Amino acid sequence: MSRDSAGEAGDDGYSVVYDLDSDCTAEDVEEETPYLAEINGIVDYGVFVDLSDSVSGLVHESVLEGTYRVGEELVVELETVRENGDMAFKPADVDVEEYTVREVGHDYSLTGTDRLEANAGDQIHIEGEVVQVKQTGGPTIFHVADEHGVVPCAAFEEAGVRAYPSVEVGDLVRVTGVPERRDDSFQIEVDGLSTLDGETEAQARKRLEAALEDRASPHDVEPLIDWPAFEKLRPDLEEVARRLRRTVLEGRPIRVRHHADGDGMCAAVPVRIALERFIADVHENDDAPRHLVKRLPAKAPFYEMEDATRDLNFALEDREKHGQQLPLLLMLDNGSTAEDVPAYETLAHYDIPIVAIDHHHPDPEAVEGLLDAHVNPYLHDEDYRITTGMLCVELARMIYPDLTDELRHIPAVAGLADRSKADAMDDYLELAAEEGYDEKRLKDVSEALDYAAFWLRYDSGDRVIRDLLEIDVGEPQRHRDLVSLFADRARTEVDDQLTDAMVHVEHESLANDAHLYRIDVENYAHRFTYPAPGKTTGEIHDRKVEETGGPVITVGYGPDFAVLRSDGVRLDIPTMVSELEAEVPGAGVSGGGHLVVGSIKFVEGKREDVIDALVEKMAAADIDEELSTAAPIDD
Repeated sequence: MSRDSAGEAGDDGYSVVYDLDSDCTAEDVEEETPYLAEINGIVDYGVFVDLSDSVSGLVHESVLEGTYRVGEELVVELETVRENGDMAFKPADVDVEEYTVREVGHDYSLTGTDRLEANAGDQIHIEGEVVQVKQTGGPTIFHVADEHGVVPCAAFEEAGVRAYPSVEVGDLVRVTGVPERRDDSFQIEVDGLSTLDGETEAQARKRLEAALEDRASPHDVEPLIDWPAFEKLRPDLEEVARRLRRTVLEGRPIRVRHHADGDGMCAAVPVRIALERFIADVHENDDAPRHLVKRLPAKAPFYEMEDATRDLNFALEDREKHGQQLPLLLMLDNGSTAEDVPAYETLAHYDIPIVAIDHHHPDPEAVEGLLDAHVNPYLHDEDYRITTGMLCVELARMIYPDLTDELRHIPAVAGLADRSKADAMDDYLELAAEEGYDEKRLKDVSEALDYAAFWLRYDSGDRVIRDLLEIDVGEPQRHRDLVSLFADRARTEVDDQLTDAMVHVEHESLANDAHLYRIDVENYAHRFTYPAPGKTTGEIHDRKVEETGGPVITVGYGPDFAVLRSDGVRLDIPTMVSELEAEVPGAGVSGGGHLVVGSIKFVEGKREDVIDALVEKMAAADIDEELSTAAPIDD
């Protein structure tokens, strides 16, 4: 730092006295220059003065006149620096009644969090935004994000006592400290921490925002296959990838909720792993991937209030205990309908951002005002045949493209799990075959996922699902053995269920020449075991389609629900549900799904009225041979 000599005069003609910023060091002090100091101690041989937090020294009694007190200001200049670094000062030749004060800031050489290893053991300075403040039984840990990443900074006041209590999440700070290795990552041991303000803050925030926006950009990856229908959704997915990468860079947690079926898991697991690997690149904390992204299945085909309140409570507890920001909610293979609104409105009171990627028939007018981003093929004149798993494999690659080789077979698994008849299925099957997955093996994986999802219920079963999908695992033989075990068990238990249930299936021919099959799954199928009512109905349906070869509708019903499947009949279940709400008053009808697969709920006492009205609509539906087996039914 340079400045004019002590003879400099201010604009008012008075002498200039310099006031060092609290961050200034001995390197900022020059000879023959007057500085404003504060007396912090008085001894027989002189007074001790502070020029900044780290610059202090002695003014010897031999150069002093008069009396002094602690806290009094004194204008001094440097007299000498001893060999041990101690500084001595003397009173400056300045008229104490007539001088102008100029503030002096420290000229920092900032070190990015990408250069911690090269500067290990040396004092450095970083500037960034506080994204988390965690109080431990020892130091306070400030997680600070700069242009390159996020690093934990440990500041110690005393055991369990909050250091720098005025510093909060969102503040821009300058940290002075020493990087030290902790296992495979680094932590900065804090020597000093100060909040930026004024022009310094504005410039730092502008610099950080430009760097963050640049690094948040999704990777430009070519889709795994050439598929014109997907290209319509690609810009929407790129914006979601940008939002998710930025969320990681901002140190905000991400909570993934997904439908608990094969397509939902094919969507959620690749995205979670991509986020975990990006988090590991960004954060100097080995535990960050585990803490900042969590995945949980949702049994219902919408975001239930039970799940929403549980997620919200966990988020608030994490903010209280660990100083985390409230999370971003990522809904996958779910979250597009009016049934999601109450849960979304609950989270809106806490300003929790919500992103939904789904392929079920949406209610855009109901959810658009509550979603920060919404990707759905129906919004681009496409439909359910583009599954969420197919979309999210591409999303994962936009977030972390190095994952690509582990994901090539996943779109085919998602398509088979959801019985997609998309034009792209042949290309996806061929792509999977190149990775050693023939169609039988893919169907085994799909069956195994469904079986695992049933028994896991509300648990993510993360390691088991990764083993079944063969993503992020190192033991291929275990994958094969586990898939074989689960798929065989699933088929055996389905056969056992249908052996008892098929004799109770009722048949009638409808006016439109469609075959209607229905079964009371509450009374004529085994409960609380695999397969669940939706799966049981789907398996009966598949057998009847094969048996008749004609248009088939299958209904499995219980006291207050019905699950529907059709082949060759254009049911348009979302529209039917809306009509039933008005036509059967007091029935409390709700539900939805795709054009030819879905579920309906109603009050138990109105079951007969709802089923009768439903059959009338089925008899009036158009026959459409193009509409073949679609996704499994939501239980």
